[in-house]
Amino acid sequence: MSKHALLIAILAGSFMQAQFSVTVEAPASFNAKEAVLYTLNGSKDIIVSRELKKNMGWSFKVPQRYVGMMKIYFPETNASFSMISENKDISLKLESVGNKVNVIYKDPVNMLMEKVQDQQKKKDLIYPALVQIKDYYRPGSDFGKALDKEIQEIGRSYMVDASSNPFVSFYNTNYNKFLVEKSPENTPAQTEIADFISNSGEMLESSSLLRPLLVNFLNSAGSANVDASVDALLKRLNVETPRGQTVMSELIDIFDVYGMPALKDKYLTQAKNLKCTINDRLASTIKANNNVEMGAIFPDYKFARVSNTASKNLHSVKADKKVIVFWSSTCSHCEAELPKLLEKYNAMKAQNIEVVGFSLDTDRSVYDSKVTALPWINDSELRGWNSTYTETYNIHATPTYFIVDAQNRIIAKPDHVSDVLQFLKLK
Repeated sequence: MSKHALLIAILAGSFMQAQFSVTVEAPASFNAKEAVLYTLNGSKDIIVSRELKKNMGWSFKVPQRYVGMMKIYFPETNASFSMISENKDISLKLESVGNKVNVIYKDPVNMLMEKVQDQQKKKDLIYPALVQIKDYYRPGSDFGKALDKEIQEIGRSYMVDASSNPFVSFYNTNYNKFLVEKSPENTPAQTEIADFISNSGEMLESSSLLRPLLVNFLNSAGSANVDASVDALLKRLNVETPRGQTVMSELIDIFDVYGMPALKDKYLTQAKNLKCTINDRLASTIKANNNVEMGAIFPDYKFARVSNTASKNLHSVKADKKVIVFWSSTCSHCEAELPKLLEKYNAMKAQNIEVVGFSLDTDRSVYDSKVTALPWINDSELRGWNSTYTETYNIHATPTYFIVDAQNRIIAKPDHVSDVLQFLKLK
């Protein structure tokens, strides 16, 4: 083999090797077999790899450089654990404690991050209470001295060397600067938040800070100036860049979550009209919204554990109209609205109208007990917000309703059960 060919072979082999590995040890009592590893882009989890359990654990190989938040999700148990990557090997161990499973981080980077986050939790939750009770104790007393010492310890800033741990430093510094509640005079101004979003490097998208930063940006704009502030931010970021498109995607989702349809439609329309290359993050937002536009064919779904029907998928359910509702046993609004739908169910069946409920539950026993009282078609993946249909159908809240015709074309998107009944003329 020539030297040139040998060099090519060595380089090719190096690209095939993983940048770093993620290993997870698990006790015998942890029943999951499959595990899914995710990275993060804005607020969206991105699948890196799926692995099956081998020798009491899982081992993932990450082929590309990655610095930021990561997550491992176990579909069979609906458990998930977060960690961070600084492009170095990650190691953690799951430990059974009664009916719970705790995570023990074994690599230095995640051990440090755990300390930093523990300090932050104490500062957020315990520090204000200690400061409030301080005046009730004499400063010179043993308890007063101990209280002062604890206040100083919890209130101190945890310093992280950015050269040794760049992501931990980035996350810790900017969480404390932008997301910790401060007095009005110390709250970051909108221009300061915009500067940070504009000038930050690649760790912003992988840090989980982007969405809460944008929420704070919108809150600082005031209700009368949201359009102008968002327009200025997107112009500054340039929506033809990956950063600009990711921010646009996040904003569209935020407006959807917070019930601001006019703003959502404005920026979704802008996104659809872009003539440049669209990044994956914005493309997924456009696709999810296209799936549930008025007049669109409601995407089909293969049932997972369906009840009250012999149909194998949504489109094979035959009816003149179908009311599709996304709900959860833990949703108080669902608890109030579903009984009203139940009252009219016989009248709906008489008009060949079927109800199909998709649950975002995670507890099988709770779900099973609930659906015994619901005579319509019910299905659930028992994965909560990790269910595949949340993204397919752009679901951000429960209950969410759709009404489709016999051809599965969306003919209504009611906000409440009263709107459903009014549309069907059953009120």
